[in-house]
Amino acid sequence: MDVTADNKKIADLDIMRIMEMIPHRYPILMIDRVIDITLGESATGLKNVTINEPFFQGHFPSRPVMPGVMIIEAMAQTSAVLVVATLGKESEGKLVYFMTVDEARFRRPVTPGDTIHIHVSKQRQRANVWKFKGEAKVNGVLVAEAVYSAMILDEK
Repeated sequence: MDVTADNKKIADLDIMRIMEMIPHRYPILMIDRVIDITLGESATGLKNVTINEPFFQGHFPSRPVMPGVMIIEAMAQTSAVLVVATLGKESEGKLVYFMTVDEARFRRPVTPGDTIHIHVSKQRQRANVWKFKGEAKVNGVLVAEAVYSAMILDEK
């Protein structure tokens, strides 16, 4: 994990580091990399969408489309990495639960071969409850967005 001189930015987290930070695993781990983090503020995650995703077997076999709820889950996981990076090593592996999902919009379908850039920014934080705005883009085009809140808990 490369932290810049001002100790506020992290340049890149690979899948192995992400799995140390959040408890999600296949088939529900929805991010492959986090390419930048500004601690306490924002992060950008990447999801490489492949035909091998288990949800494509049923959504839809003749025209595979990534379910919107899975895109929102990718936003939440990117946010969870931001929370853990911000709070420090003692928060690694803690569970982060959705509390609300608001203003969800799905603009375009996401299909195999797409790479989703997931941009999340903290809107506010009170104690262990965080609220975020997330945007998912493919080739710079907005495909989904949502505002959501989550709670980090001490249980593992």
